[in-house]
Amino acid sequence: MGMVGLLYVGAVLFLNGLMLLGYVEARSAGPLNIFVGLLQVVTPTYLIFTAGGDADVILGASGLYLFGFTYLYVAFNVLGGYDGTGLGYFSLFVSICALVYAGLNFGRLDDNAFGVIWLYWSFLWLLFFLVLGLGREELTRYTGAVAAIQGWLTGVIPAFLLMTGRWADNVDLAAIVLAAAAVALFGGLYPRLREHEPRSAEATTPSR
Repeated sequence: MGMVGLLYVGAVLFLNGLMLLGYVEARSAGPLNIFVGLLQVVTPTYLIFTAGGDADVILGASGLYLFGFTYLYVAFNVLGGYDGTGLGYFSLFVSICALVYAGLNFGRLDDNAFGVIWLYWSFLWLLFFLVLGLGREELTRYTGAVAAIQGWLTGVIPAFLLMTGRWADNVDLAAIVLAAAAVALFGGLYPRLREHEPRSAEATTPSR
């Protein structure tokens, strides 16, 4: 059930990335954020109630709330016209928690690929914090590109591998590919998409 939700996490990350890039109007992204947000709240609640006390199932389900609350928060902001400061600082909380989930996947859950994926998410939510919480608007387009790419690399592709039973046989390879892709893609995009702040009026005014 969680793997189905992962597919739609990919969809909403892709859409929200396009929104930050300026290709999708903010309010039009609201409905999908509501749909996926509710899915990512209902799904872990069901998994926890049916886990029969299995600590690993509960642990895995608990992280889904971070995404559900994020997407619902996005929907409230874009549809209600609220500023993004609260969402930005919540994103910092998510980013820190994602580091913990990454460590648990590398260790307790023995899933190196999802360990790398959680690092991806930690990085993305840190960017959300910088843009929304601290007002680093020059990072908006870069953050949008990272979100759109992560929608496919951390959502859509892993979801289809999981649903077709191919994930378990390729975990270590996926971890290596994802780590290499992160360095190449996100490192390469930064100088291209980071918007430089305009020089101050004093700096642009010719001296007399």
